[in-house]
Amino acid sequence: MIPPILKRHLYRLLDRAYPAPGRIVNVGAHDRDQWIALKAAGLKQGARVLDTGAGQCPYRELFRHCDYQTQDFSRYEGTKSGPMADQWRYGAIDYVCDITSIPVPDGSFDAILCTEVLEHVPRPIDVLRELGRILAPGGRLFLTAPLGSGLHQEPYHYYGGFTPHFYRKFLGELGMEIIELKASGGLMKHVGQEVHRAGRLIEERAPVRLSLTARWILKHWLPRYLAGLDDEVMVAEFTVGYLVEARKTA
Repeated sequence: MIPPILKRHLYRLLDRAYPAPGRIVNVGAHDRDQWIALKAAGLKQGARVLDTGAGQCPYRELFRHCDYQTQDFSRYEGTKSGPMADQWRYGAIDYVCDITSIPVPDGSFDAILCTEVLEHVPRPIDVLRELGRILAPGGRLFLTAPLGSGLHQEPYHYYGGFTPHFYRKFLGELGMEIIELKASGGLMKHVGQEVHRAGRLIEERAPVRLSLTARWILKHWLPRYLAGLDDEVMVAEFTVGYLVEARKTA
């Protein structure tokens, strides 16, 4: 039997030798970041952009060629424990307010960014209505929300499971035409991500029980194997979430 202290040392060596990339362990964030970078690059110089629910403002630099402003209710204080623990520090927020009542005139922005926000508000349809109000005619809405996720940013997590049917129904009713609606990976990437999470949590909570073989399978081999199958065995119905671009038609 390998002594626990030696096993932990071997664990660290294994992780250094085979680090799991972000595209495997955090599928949604990886795909979302790439997608937003592409959309930001397509906006004209000086475009008026509002990042709603901006939080830590991770996308500010992508919009440096635009007139970039931010909104958030600015009440979340981080999660101290559990599998979704995080430390939270807000970026510079221009409009500290409820996202359903942003104090700007109608049609104020050429583009609006709303990423991973809808699950954290009590009335998501009211949010879409407000974003439609402040978006200029022909303006673009870049929207993401999870289809499947664990509880996070509690107690401000009210919903999960935002589907293509949700976007088509409510964006259409609010005068917005969907330009793009695509899954952020499918079942294989989603399961690979969660297999890796399971390995991490077993290690954190019962490290002696996780053999080197089990660790290799859960944290390294199986997540990579599944992610590599995603294009060939695409099952979009089990994606982590959708990337949506819509345009205000009137």
